[in-house]
Amino acid sequence: MSFAGVSLIRDGKLCLSRSAINDAGAASGYHLLVVEGYSRTKADVPNGDHIESAPFRVGGYLWLLRYFPNGSVSDRARYVSVALILAQDIAKPVKVQYGFSFLGQSDKQDSTYIRSAQVRHFPLKSRGWSCTTFISRDDLEDSRHLRNDSFTIRCDVVVIEAAVDTKGTGAALPFVTVPPPDMHRHFIDLLTAKNGTVVKFKVGGQTFTAHRCVLVARSRVFKAELFGPMKEGTSTASAIHIDDMEPRVFRAMLAFIYCDSEPEMEKEDGEDAIWQWLHLLVAADRYDLQRLKLICEAKICGFIGVTTTTILELAENHQCDGLRKACYKFLGAPGNLRAVAAIDGFDDLIRSQPSVVKELIMMLAP
Repeated sequence: MSFAGVSLIRDGKLCLSRSAINDAGAASGYHLLVVEGYSRTKADVPNGDHIESAPFRVGGYLWLLRYFPNGSVSDRARYVSVALILAQDIAKPVKVQYGFSFLGQSDKQDSTYIRSAQVRHFPLKSRGWSCTTFISRDDLEDSRHLRNDSFTIRCDVVVIEAAVDTKGTGAALPFVTVPPPDMHRHFIDLLTAKNGTVVKFKVGGQTFTAHRCVLVARSRVFKAELFGPMKEGTSTASAIHIDDMEPRVFRAMLAFIYCDSEPEMEKEDGEDAIWQWLHLLVAADRYDLQRLKLICEAKICGFIGVTTTTILELAENHQCDGLRKACYKFLGAPGNLRAVAAIDGFDDLIRSQPSVVKELIMMLAP
């Protein structure tokens, strides 16, 4: 499933005017609807009324979600209802399978589970299908899904038959240019504007804010810290303290979490740049950001030289196989091992990583 964006409802109104949009050609995707201030919506929105998400795109079509805190119809007033709505004009009905779940209900978010759902036809704009008994309010208020008066609903959508063009030929509409994905730009704008931020971090005396749902979606470690048994200090009034990381490293990691691309470092050359990437690799491993970890490995490979022992020790400690192989290749070149052995760092490597030294000797033995 492709990530099709997130909408934030705070105190009874939509706070995000734009939603991240996934690849227009992706036939399946999911959208997150974050509700903060559930009690306020329950008190202010009457039975039958709803709050809408921002539009999002899956399978080349625009969709939106409707949240009914007091049920969508009169005989469902004690339930929370949700609905998936088609948000654009079409030439003929679109066949779709979809499902609603709470964030973390992995059994209901599996692709096989969604594709086994009943096929629904969406005939025209502003029409859709609702789950009138998504969850009773009593069950929600007693469940683990409601934390700090907030919860997150995930809607998975699979488009199984696309509509034809307006002439009924079945061909794709001509002269249409689909722009490249720009979800990362919207997320960086969201991070910069600090709209709806609900988690604070104190790092080296500096304060950072981020969105709980984004952190949880991107990192299993953050998910455990914010929603699982490791949960600590995640209310809007308190901050999570990180004492063993530099602010610039945390800032770079946060930027990657939001844009999924190589972060810009404060120093791009010299010894200081090496240490920035080394520390960022440690942070990526700590928060299980595997793509960022590989980006750091690739960057550090370009700095292998007389500081090879430090890099090799880090590669061993953080299971960086590619970086370790690059170090071995450098040390296997004539004269390089002798140059590295002349510095104190090699003695440290002998004491801390004897297995590495043994492997080096075996590799270089005639």
